[in-house]
Amino acid sequence: MIFQVPDVLTPEQLAQARQLLEKAEWVDGKVTAGHQSTRVKNNQQVPEHHPVTKQLGDVILASLGKHQLFITAALPSKVSPPLFNRYGVGQTYGTHVDNTIRQIPGTAQRMRTDLSATLFLSDPSEYDDGELMIEDRLGTQKVKLPAGHMVLYPSGTLHRVQPVSRGTRLASFFWIQSMVREDHRRTMLLDLDLSIQRLNKDYPEHPAAVQLIGVYHNLLQEWAEV
Repeated sequence: MIFQVPDVLTPEQLAQARQLLEKAEWVDGKVTAGHQSTRVKNNQQVPEHHPVTKQLGDVILASLGKHQLFITAALPSKVSPPLFNRYGVGQTYGTHVDNTIRQIPGTAQRMRTDLSATLFLSDPSEYDDGELMIEDRLGTQKVKLPAGHMVLYPSGTLHRVQPVSRGTRLASFFWIQSMVREDHRRTMLLDLDLSIQRLNKDYPEHPAAVQLIGVYHNLLQEWAEV
């Protein structure tokens, strides 16, 4: 499942994020890359423990906690603290797969990376190329979203960032451990939940909605790990 989540950040939150990131310290992005990824990664990041990383990460996590579409799609159990990267002209991130298990910074806890998230902080008009390319069963999907919008995709998929040819691409990235680890099951639950919402909107009080809600929760009980 590759799923777009709109309006994670408001225009005011985006403006604050851009202002803080302009003044932040930036280091080589290889600091958070695994062995394989180090060879193909060419970007910059704000350090994990930088105050700006913590401040903006808290804003993103608070927004996601209230974003019903994100919760519906991801069924989050754990969300890693958001990180921030930028790509200037010529910078890229070659084809790679994200690490299956990650340690949550500042803790002894580990999490399974079921979903990867990219939250775009630059508008498409601000840079050329720089698309996120995700390979799935339908082929290679090209993703380049408006600032404040986010894409979710399975962490086990091959993906890359195309070289930027003009401007600067700013984004936040992080990982989610879902209550339902299998992608195909999350997709079925998402389709069912969205169908229930449409049914409730188009036909309020329809008795079939209650039955479908029961099916949804029975499946979630069967598949969820909490």
